[in-house]
Amino acid sequence: MTFSALAMALGLLAQTPAPPQPQAVQDPVELGDVTVEARRLRAVVQDFVGEIAAPAASRGPARWNGAVCVGVVNLRADVAQYIVDRTSDVARELGVAAGEPGCSPNVLIIAAADGRAVADGIVAARRNAFNPGGSGMTRSLRALGEFRSSDAPIRWWHVSGPVDSESGELATRLPGYEAPRINVSRASRIRTDIRDDLFKAIIVVDVEQVAGLSLTQLADYCALVALAQVDPEADVAAFDTILNVFADATVPGLTAWDMDYLNALYGVEQSSVGANARGAEIVDQMTRRRMMEVAAPTAD
Repeated sequence: MTFSALAMALGLLAQTPAPPQPQAVQDPVELGDVTVEARRLRAVVQDFVGEIAAPAASRGPARWNGAVCVGVVNLRADVAQYIVDRTSDVARELGVAAGEPGCSPNVLIIAAADGRAVADGIVAARRNAFNPGGSGMTRSLRALGEFRSSDAPIRWWHVSGPVDSESGELATRLPGYEAPRINVSRASRIRTDIRDDLFKAIIVVDVEQVAGLSLTQLADYCALVALAQVDPEADVAAFDTILNVFADATVPGLTAWDMDYLNALYGVEQSSVGANARGAEIVDQMTRRRMMEVAAPTAD
């Protein structure tokens, strides 16, 4: 596929409760250790979120609030369809609609023999698609340079933006356009009418460097970085995540940590929690999920 073709693609029952039964008297239970463990777990979760989250400059983590439409180019049809289906299935699990066949992709996964050259070429051809110019829509220019020049097996770039939660309109000014009008119903530093939406994700896969991965590993890796703004430079060696797959081939796919993070990201009430507080709320929700999983009895 030529750069021009890629550039065009970028134009991218409630029942009556039974009477209470008498409870057997039990010995007192000491909860001190549980409290300590919960605090420790939250600290670990906070480290994890702090490592992988990479929102646009000056904004909180964004997510898809509209339908996700996944497109894959330069791969055999059955392989491409598997990646599309897997990413779409994970999105649906998070409550995100997935586009029907023939939709216009807003998640574009490009397989390339030379990932670095393709990344550099598509940015050069359509720079505005990667940096629209509005405040709080992308990561830094240095990060864009890394996207173009790194030797990573998989690289990605997100375009997001602050959006008026009532009108759905972009709440930042784009070059050449008038400043938007924002509906304000809350006067608070914590609560807000503005949410952060993902608009586009471009993922470039270097086919030679991912040759050792299973199709499931590849699809799950792409699903994570398509659905969340992940820091390509995150140090995740201490955590159980698909992001470690190039260092540890035994990671089978999306892990409980990955899914807990995604569920927390998509579980936050964005339009009522300000950008600065959103990260803390994600940590809280993920910690609760991890605690429930730790406390859940295992099958014999």
